[in-house]
Amino acid sequence: VQLQASGGGLVQAGGSLRLSCGASGRGRIINTMGWYRQAPGKQRELVTTITKGGTTNYADSVKGRFAISMDNVQNTISLQMDGVQPEDTGVYYCWARFNGRSSTWGQGTQVTVSS
Repeated sequence: VQLQASGGGLVQAGGSLRLSCGASGRGRIINTMGWYRQAPGKQRELVTTITKGGTTNYADSVKGRFAISMDNVQNTISLQMDGVQPEDTGVYYCWARFNGRSSTWGQGTQVTVSS
């Protein structure tokens, strides 16, 4: 499976941004997709995940502000980020679990929130 992410950029605090990620790869069954992020000097952390069945999971820090959605047919996910804050700044990585137990990462997209 290969993941291609897009949509990062510079946004002011309180603004909105939308990230997208598409998965490709024949013969691969996508189970779960999501986003992780890594701020400068910090470890990569979970932002949100979504299963094929639509079950979502969010980090406490983004609950109520971010929303993940999945197109099961296209194997794409989107992350709507509203009310962004400077602490949301970081490189956002798309992630996917496929065929039950394998996983892969996308190339990362930079999100910068100015105060």
